[in-house]
Amino acid sequence: MKSNFTIFSLLSANLCTFFKKISKSKPRTSTFVLLMTTLNLALYHWPLLSFANKNLAILTLNGMQTLLTVFAVIYLVTALVLYPLFILSRRLGKAVCVIFAIGNSLATYFVVTYNVILDKTMMGNIFNTQYSESEQFLSLKLIAYFIVLGLIPAWLIIRTSIQKTSRVRLFLHLTITVIVASTWVWQSQSHWLWIDDHAKQLGGRIMPWSYVGNAARYQSDRAKQNIVQTLLPDATFRSNKKTVVVLVIGESARAENFSLYGYDRLTNPLLTASDVITLKKATSCATYTTASVKCILSHVNTSGVFSENFETLPSYLQRQGIDVIWRTKNWGEAPIKVSSYLTSGDLKKHCEGLECDYDGVLLTNLTEQIRASDKQKVFVVLHQTGSHGPSYYSKYPKEFEVFKPVCRSVELNNCTQEELINAYDNTILYNDHFLDNLRQILDGLSQTSSAYLYVSDHGESLGEGGIYLHGTPHTIAPDQQLKVPFFVWMSQSFIDQKHISVDKLKQREQSTQANIFHSVMGAFDMDSEIYNKDLDMFEAAANK
Repeated sequence: MKSNFTIFSLLSANLCTFFKKISKSKPRTSTFVLLMTTLNLALYHWPLLSFANKNLAILTLNGMQTLLTVFAVIYLVTALVLYPLFILSRRLGKAVCVIFAIGNSLATYFVVTYNVILDKTMMGNIFNTQYSESEQFLSLKLIAYFIVLGLIPAWLIIRTSIQKTSRVRLFLHLTITVIVASTWVWQSQSHWLWIDDHAKQLGGRIMPWSYVGNAARYQSDRAKQNIVQTLLPDATFRSNKKTVVVLVIGESARAENFSLYGYDRLTNPLLTASDVITLKKATSCATYTTASVKCILSHVNTSGVFSENFETLPSYLQRQGIDVIWRTKNWGEAPIKVSSYLTSGDLKKHCEGLECDYDGVLLTNLTEQIRASDKQKVFVVLHQTGSHGPSYYSKYPKEFEVFKPVCRSVELNNCTQEELINAYDNTILYNDHFLDNLRQILDGLSQTSSAYLYVSDHGESLGEGGIYLHGTPHTIAPDQQLKVPFFVWMSQSFIDQKHISVDKLKQREQSTQANIFHSVMGAFDMDSEIYNKDLDMFEAAANK
């Protein structure tokens, strides 16, 4: 920490000295744009340089030319934005430079600290982060980045006096910049193969265009999703037997840390002792909550650019006469219409005990609410906060801190791997307790056929390859973010009603989040044009 402080102190002093000299000389607008474009490259792109150093022989002639080509592209894009802004207005141009300095400081911190890539996926993750979650990232290092790389440059930019330059001169400078940079890029076509191979990693580290462009892309996609949902065809029911199905949507749980999947630590003692069925080789369809939850609740693949916006599973079941209860300590679901939507805040008013600040609050008076329903079929969704980082230590009651010592810093790379894994494993241990409590609730519903399905929205990286948290683009995401726990518990009456072979269910070779929608339909004995029996796990495991 002392070495970082020294570096930031020197950087602050040098920045102040540099801008004082610039301010005294009162640079022309064209010179100021040139300086801002160059400083943007120098101050905020060392994470990109670090990536290139690991994946490119930058000390060779070919490596240096490739790296210069990358920087030429960044310089060209930045110039194409700043010159027109300053042509319109010097004040507007300076204001945008100030905003970029502050935004770049925060973006650089997260890229350096967690090795994230600021693509559209990660921007979706950021936009769906609430204050209670974002405050967990606050640290002295973040404040240092914000002050030294954000506030100080912003203040110095504001203080710098700029001489007026004619719009014709600025346009001429822009033209020359475009010609020179474009010529370099064009004649460097032989280096584009490496750039293309690493496009996502490079693009997610370019400041500020990584987060600006991908934020715009995410919001554009989100706007398309806000159109009216297409209603699904009505369903009929093959039976009217009292049935309760619970879907537990986990958060940031990765399969490799579950003893049910062969982990050498006993993180699932209660589930191991119960008759829960573990589904092998389960995968998520995305690495961030919004997309994953949408996938879990959809009857078709929702990843396509032109995919239609259909109503989700809870809304569909509600419209078919099923009593739907949604309880959440999380967020990120698509618009839903259900009979009961309760947040952890709503539930906490009636909660007693140590678990009211944790996922356990989701089970508050659940038995009573299910029994109070006048419907024969009840569907419950429990959306957990689960194992969401970086403050894993805050996701479970003290009594579940079995694995020690634990990481208590949001700067995960400051913790030892042992401390980080310990804190994370404790969240899995608490989830084991949560799911066993849910089993007991369902088991206690007399004369009711019941089952629960548990699946995590996505996995989590814990420093493997220098990557932390989640949200890495799906095409390059590590297995830790894609391989998720997925298992099922069924009451004996549910097994008998569906004629299910437990052995067949255990022998499934692979499962995905796409199985959820149709398996829930099958559990409720529903028939419809959209029902796909090939995706219904219960149908596939039935004795015929």
